[in-house]
Amino acid sequence: MLKTLGAAIGAALIVGAATSALAAGVISGAGATFPQPVYAKWADEYKASSGTSLNYQAIGSGGGIKQIEANTVDFGASDKPLKVEDQTANGLVMFPTVVGGVVPVMNLPGFKPGQVKLTGAQLADIYRGAIKKWDDPLLARTNAGLKLPNLPITVVHRSDGSGTTFLFTSYLSLEAEHWAKEVGANDSVSWPAGIGGKGNDGVAAFVKQTPGSIGYVEYAYAKQNAMTYALMQDKAGQYIAPTAANFKNAAANAKWNAAPGFYLLLLDQPGANAWPITGATFILMHAKQTDAAKGREVLTFFDWCYKNGDAAAEQLDYVPLPANVKELIRKSWSKIVGPDGKPVYK
Repeated sequence: MLKTLGAAIGAALIVGAATSALAAGVISGAGATFPQPVYAKWADEYKASSGTSLNYQAIGSGGGIKQIEANTVDFGASDKPLKVEDQTANGLVMFPTVVGGVVPVMNLPGFKPGQVKLTGAQLADIYRGAIKKWDDPLLARTNAGLKLPNLPITVVHRSDGSGTTFLFTSYLSLEAEHWAKEVGANDSVSWPAGIGGKGNDGVAAFVKQTPGSIGYVEYAYAKQNAMTYALMQDKAGQYIAPTAANFKNAAANAKWNAAPGFYLLLLDQPGANAWPITGATFILMHAKQTDAAKGREVLTFFDWCYKNGDAAAEQLDYVPLPANVKELIRKSWSKIVGPDGKPVYK
């Protein structure tokens, strides 16, 4: 299933990609694997509508940031938002596209999705190697009445620079002081335990083939591969499932109009049934475009996605942005100018 998903995504993203990034009718991007499924779907539909192809390389958020800073792609993609001072220092503009959820997934034979409950602190203890077996008394206490197996836990994490990792480790830092002090939050950290997989699909593959393992992936990868996931404790103390509705609950209080450069985290949000590891994914572009037509082409694509892509996003369990936020983003595009200093998109 995972190989089928990867092949389908690759085919959709690189349709017509045997051309250079600067060829007519092709826009290029690189970065986050978190939004790869929805970008693939948008790319497929946009090509059918406009004839323009998207060549998107899902190499991880860290790679996407490096690629756009080096000006080797038309846009970078990252789930790790850049603070406004970092955007300015690198001559970049950033805007969000959709919201999604990061989900702990497990390989526990005989267990169904949502049977195991975890707190953020327990997840941090698992990832720092303090909880080593599934029948640990701490986990048993949270899962009263559930016979957890006497099975060693194999921790699976990302091996590449990853915005999914940034969201995950930022959440663990909020929930566990030990994690914040010993490991911290970033797109790449010094992991205390475990094995690394490249991309969301790499983590999913390791978990699927390793009994007793636990990993973290964007929800579309968990759902499309029928993976066992954990219920997570929300800020209100309830154990909730990863669903589009609960991602939407986490995003409900997002104040994008008060977020400089659209820098905003949606972790451990208040309110009922707010999935605690929720985040937006972002696009990075140069504020000054060397090729105004190419910049216009990229923004035309994302404008089309905002107008026509909500249904596809929802089918993949992402949360589309509200109409007023999309309008804020369109207004922000006035900062993206061509060599003549005039906005490339109106």
